[in-house]
Amino acid sequence: MIDARRLRTLQAVADHQTVTAAAAALYLTPSAVSQQIAALEQELGHKVLERERHGKRSMRVTGVGQILLRHASQVIAELERAEAEVAAYTSGDAGEVTVAAFATGIAVVLAPAITDLSSAHPGLRIQVRDAEGDESLPMVLDGRADVAVAVEYRGAPGADDRLTRIPLYAEPFDAVLPLGHRLAGAETVSVAALADEPWIGPYPGNPCLDVMLLACEYAGFEPRLEHSSDDFRAVVALAAAGAGVALVPRSALRDTDLSHAAVRPVDDVVATRRVFAAVRRGAEGHPLLRPVLDALRRAAGSVPPNAQD
Repeated sequence: MIDARRLRTLQAVADHQTVTAAAAALYLTPSAVSQQIAALEQELGHKVLERERHGKRSMRVTGVGQILLRHASQVIAELERAEAEVAAYTSGDAGEVTVAAFATGIAVVLAPAITDLSSAHPGLRIQVRDAEGDESLPMVLDGRADVAVAVEYRGAPGADDRLTRIPLYAEPFDAVLPLGHRLAGAETVSVAALADEPWIGPYPGNPCLDVMLLACEYAGFEPRLEHSSDDFRAVVALAAAGAGVALVPRSALRDTDLSHAAVRPVDDVVATRRVFAAVRRGAEGHPLLRPVLDALRRAAGSVPPNAQD
């Protein structure tokens, strides 16, 4: 019998590409990860990992390892379902759930969900981890979080068959311009009309940067990104100072001082971010996770209509 823990370890090394990074994600020592892989290879009689020729630390999954990974997703999902059924059978409605979410997602849906859960499920404790969209899904896959509130972006593991996704809400991006900008008085702004402007945007890895780049790509140009910040208040302040233009998700503009900037709707449907919750496949029926997912759905249903597309 192949030990499921060793399959999880193999998945982590495949995801993170080095033993050291996989060990950090699994809260193990590198030697413990190496021992798990060695034991798995001994059980199989075949190598599942090889060192990359041009990298001393990077690992490559062998053909046998790829076969195992394809089956590992199904095996681990079934184990998640089994744990969920056992928990349901024992009526466990008290415990702790860790939710990783980006800052605006915390404010828009997670905080209201926690308020909802505090009265309906007083035995349920929620631990919140502030994590950008490129961080929260790997945290769920590694077992460092139970639920992610994340944003669709290119390259995200959102389509990974190890995850179950629950759509929450979609919201448009608005153009943020200096007050004296030629389009500051326009009813709506076309992304293409901003092609020659200096841009302000998030750092690489932030899904909002991907939305901005995709909107510009569809408009036929690559933006000249001159200023970078993951803090949307700073982005608005820079735009107000005349440093450039920006696309900012509408909910991120709440409670932000907009007195010195012009905010205009964007007439491009591509400039939209779609927010979803994700859990490990098979865990969606767990009695501790199901109320959290339901509360997130309810909170998303209360997002104001002008934040929906």
